[in-house]
Amino acid sequence: MGGLLKFVVILLGIGWLLGQLLRYFLRSKLARFAQQVAEVEKEQRRAQQAQSRPKEDVNVDFVPDAHNAKKKKDIQGGEYIDYEEVKD
Repeated sequence: MGGLLKFVVILLGIGWLLGQLLRYFLRSKLARFAQQVAEVEKEQRRAQQAQSRPKEDVNVDFVPDAHNAKKKKDIQGGEYIDYEEVKD
């Protein structure tokens, strides 16, 4: 009976120790993986921002008159349409 109890205690101890080691290694691997994913995402954002930035050497010398007319257009009013209300 003493041998069986000793065997079970040793088995539980080894199982607990393996569980702790497995948890430690999984956490470290997951942390490293999360860090790599974050770095890749950061690089992609940098590349996307670099592509979407306008060039600083762009100068606009001419603005079409139609564009200015739309901005300065004063509304004079519209055409009045006379109507009768019909009751059913």
